[in-house]
Amino acid sequence: MHFCAHQLDKKDFFGKSDPFLTFYRCNEDGSYTVVHRTEVIKRTLNPTWRPFTISIRLLCNGDYDRPIKVECYDWDADGGHDLIGVFLTSLKELSKGRDISNVYECINPKKKEKKKNYKNSGIVDLLSFSIDKVYTFLDYIRGGTQIHCTFAVDFTASNGNPTSPSSLHYISPYNLNPYATSLHAVGNIIQDYDSDKLFPALGFGARLPPNGIVSHEFPLNGTIENPYCEGIQGVIDAYHHTLHSVQLYGPTNFAPCINYVARCASLHQDGNDYFILLILTDGIITDMPQTMEAVVNASKLPMSIIIIGIGDADFEAMEILDGDEVRVSSRGKYAERDIVQFVPMRNFTFSNQGDNSLTIQARLAKEVLEEIPDQFLSYMKKHSIKPRPPLMRQPTISSITSLPASEQ
Repeated sequence: MHFCAHQLDKKDFFGKSDPFLTFYRCNEDGSYTVVHRTEVIKRTLNPTWRPFTISIRLLCNGDYDRPIKVECYDWDADGGHDLIGVFLTSLKELSKGRDISNVYECINPKKKEKKKNYKNSGIVDLLSFSIDKVYTFLDYIRGGTQIHCTFAVDFTASNGNPTSPSSLHYISPYNLNPYATSLHAVGNIIQDYDSDKLFPALGFGARLPPNGIVSHEFPLNGTIENPYCEGIQGVIDAYHHTLHSVQLYGPTNFAPCINYVARCASLHQDGNDYFILLILTDGIITDMPQTMEAVVNASKLPMSIIIIGIGDADFEAMEILDGDEVRVSSRGKYAERDIVQFVPMRNFTFSNQGDNSLTIQARLAKEVLEEIPDQFLSYMKKHSIKPRPPLMRQPTISSITSLPASEQ
């Protein structure tokens, strides 16, 4: 909605008014509740407020005929705002758009009662109005958008010798280690959204045979031309095999793997594909400037980055990348979207006797995937991409309910 006004009453003794609009929803009992306020425009009797968006449910509970009250005030610093005038409308009227029926006289009840020749205290015009459908994550999935997940595993020496039971990479005959647990928990949900069930699986921070060259972007299956593993079990098998064939080394560099997925995502920006990079790491990032630049560049693309912190290291840098408090920036450029989610795995341990491996995996997966729908929708909305009509073949109900479906 977009409104302007003209010839509003002058309320300030030494100057013009500072007008703003307040919108009220009519409740079932006839009372009114504030649902929106415009910004204040200083020193004018002919303001044009910024366009704004509000949900139909909040505005009128979906009832097109329900009254919507709009009050125009003159702002005062002490909070004692002066009423300029009020008018009533409805969603049915507003839906007509810019029309003579959406030119409203602002009426001040006190002035109307006192003055015989009173007409109004100004005019408010509707400049534009549209109703846009709000699509959900599941609308896109049902329309065939594919989710592609790439896994990146930390093979730095700080994980400990894989043959030692104290190592984060230790392969026990009885339990999954933290890396395999994370791969299994997240992968089992993600794979239901990927039709071919083929996942690129990368490693970083290891010396590779036969020459001992350190790599920060190598395929776990050993095939550079085709780094795809079949199913999540294929990813875990390739991870286990790699532990026996490489030397854990360092440092902990994220940028190469982020740029790898970004290159893939840059080729698929039409809304039919969305890419997720899951990084599993135990250490402190050593290429922070390059990683921040990679994140800023990736924020323009259909991709998200999930970082799972393994072990008890200092993960302060991960919180910076998460960007919930301060947007990630590099060389003066800010990330277009928040695309990073950091989850420390130490938050998911056996907390009571009722916990078991499957319970922990379910809790971990829920936390890890929580922000994906909103990040996904932010890309689609920014690029005005609408979902395609639903396909005949749908993901299973169990898999759909496992991944949070944002309504934003």
